[in-house]
Amino acid sequence: MNEKGRHEHKLNINYSDYMQLSSKLRHIADFDENASDDGSYIIRSLYFDNYADKAVIEKLSGASRREKFRIRFYNNDPSFIRLEKKSKANRLCYKKNAPITLAQCEGILDGNLGLLKESGQALMMELYTKMHYQNLRPRTIVDYKRETYVYPAGNVRITFDSNIRTSNNAGGLFNPELVTIPAANAIVLEIKYDGFIPEIIRQLVRVDSRNETEFSKYVVSRLI
Repeated sequence: MNEKGRHEHKLNINYSDYMQLSSKLRHIADFDENASDDGSYIIRSLYFDNYADKAVIEKLSGASRREKFRIRFYNNDPSFIRLEKKSKANRLCYKKNAPITLAQCEGILDGNLGLLKESGQALMMELYTKMHYQNLRPRTIVDYKRETYVYPAGNVRITFDSNIRTSNNAGGLFNPELVTIPAANAIVLEIKYDGFIPEIIRQLVRVDSRNETEFSKYVVSRLI
């Protein structure tokens, strides 16, 4: 891959861990500039998979190279939507994204894949190809609350994800009243960075009682 990969670590933490860590982070890191005053926002993602559950199996088997596609928007506001492809190779994470319109998303949900082909956008063309040849289809919606901190050295991004919920009603993607069910009773700490992690961050986010995890919000949503 030509794009720059990022390191990504995940830990399952409890509420006490979260309170301690977030209170310390507020003194040395900044909230994400797009977040609300408390540093949080709501994410809704629609994940694609095929009928053989390719993305689920690749994750559970620990495949060294894997990928998944999703449509994502924030705070129930469909005025800004992104198509994203997240890949993992050689223990590094890669992400490509492209803006996608509400009309294009609704076309995909209705099975009109020609909108992807006609877009002329590389990532949409890739999704079109894989929907055609790998039978990828919209499968599962995942909602959660995310609190984000950024630290410039190392391009560090630290997030706390909670209230993870899901629905298999892909057609309800843009329905703010969509009924969802709990997918995991967890707070997931994610630490992402480029070539190095500053020592101040390394020491601060070290949670001795918690082990690193391969937690996937998409996979736990599919397995409930």
